[in-house]
Amino acid sequence: QVQLVESGGGLVQAGGSLRLSCAASGRTFSSYNMGWFRQAPGKEREFVSAISKISWSASSTYYADSVKGRFTISRDNAKNTVWLQMNNLKPEDTAVYYCAARRAPGLSKNSLHYDYWGQGTQVTVSS
Repeated sequence: QVQLVESGGGLVQAGGSLRLSCAASGRTFSSYNMGWFRQAPGKEREFVSAISKISWSASSTYYADSVKGRFTISRDNAKNTVWLQMNNLKPEDTAVYYCAARRAPGLSKNSLHYDYWGQGTQVTVSS
């Protein structure tokens, strides 16, 4: 089992940056594919980004079109942490951001495919 705790959210002006962190408990973090999702008020939870387990060469990453080129996902298995670097933030990025862990192989943008979730961290982007 994995417990996830997000941090790093806050209030930022449009065009600014934030770095979200997701700290995982347990010794099996490296066996999970990880994802970030977000949910704005009155909207469904949506996929933001995902990163694969470290392979022998490198992790694979996957981004929603709305954040591609602005957000970067990364992980450090030694620190049991996954990050989401968010640059050039826009008001439409305002949401609660959630970290999630997936045991099954492969990356997925479907929230139903993730097994464990954090409590979320609020990101607010002012115009």
